[in-house]
Amino acid sequence: MSESIPRVAVFRPDDDRLAAARSLLTELGVDPVADPMLAVEPTDERPRDADYVVFTSKTGAELVADAGWTPGDATVVAIGPKTADALESAGYTVDLCPEEYTSAGLVDLLAGRVEGASVEVARSDHGSPVLLDGLRDAAADVNETVLYRLARPEGSGKSAALAAAGDLDAACFTSSLTVEHLLDAAAERGVREEAIRGLNDAVVGAIGEPTRETAASLGVEVDVVPAEATFEALARETVALLRETA
Repeated sequence: MSESIPRVAVFRPDDDRLAAARSLLTELGVDPVADPMLAVEPTDERPRDADYVVFTSKTGAELVADAGWTPGDATVVAIGPKTADALESAGYTVDLCPEEYTSAGLVDLLAGRVEGASVEVARSDHGSPVLLDGLRDAAADVNETVLYRLARPEGSGKSAALAAAGDLDAACFTSSLTVEHLLDAAAERGVREEAIRGLNDAVVGAIGEPTRETAASLGVEVDVVPAEATFEALARETVALLRETA
C-alpha cells in the first residue's frame, strides 16, 4: 500500500457519474484514480411497445428521453433508484422498482406478474442473461432492445499500470465489463499478470455477485460486495475495509 493518501481506482463512464464518484472518494479521504473503462455508443434504437418496459441503467433512461420515447400504457420498471430518478426527471412515471437492484431482483419482482405479458428490456449490449432467461422462465414474451454499446475508451488503463507497480491501494468495479476492460488495458501494456497481482494485494470492491464472479474467473480476488448495489455503498465499504487493513 502506498505510504501517502491511499489511491482508489474508479471506473465510471466519463460524465457526471465519474465526477460524483471522484467527489465521494475525496470526501472519504482517499485519492481517486479516475480511469473510465466504459464509453457509451448509442444505437439510436427505441424500446418497442409492450406491457412492461424494463430499464437497467441511468444511461438507458437518458437515451430514451433524448429520443422522445413515449411509454403509452406500459408499466415502466427501473432496476434501482438511480435509474428511476433519471426516468422521473425526464417526466416518466416509474411504476415498479425491485428491493434488490440487480437482474435477479428484477426477475423476483416481475416473475409473478408477467405470465403471458409482453416485456421489453431496454439496456446495453452487455446485459446479463439472468434477466432475459428469468423472464422467459416466467412465461413472458420477452424482447431485448440494445439502446447503447459499451466500449473501452482509448487511452484508458492508467490504473492497470499503477496496480502492476504496486501503487494502487483499492479498486471499485461497477460491472463485469470494467474488470474485463481493465485487464485488457493491462495486457496491451504487457503487465496483465502484474496488474492481477497488484489488485490482489489491494482492496477490491465489486457491485454484485456477477461482477465478483467475473473477477474471480480472471484471477482477481474481491474483498467487498456491498449489500446495496450502488456506487456510494461500494465506495464507502471499500474505503472502510481499506482503513481497517491499513
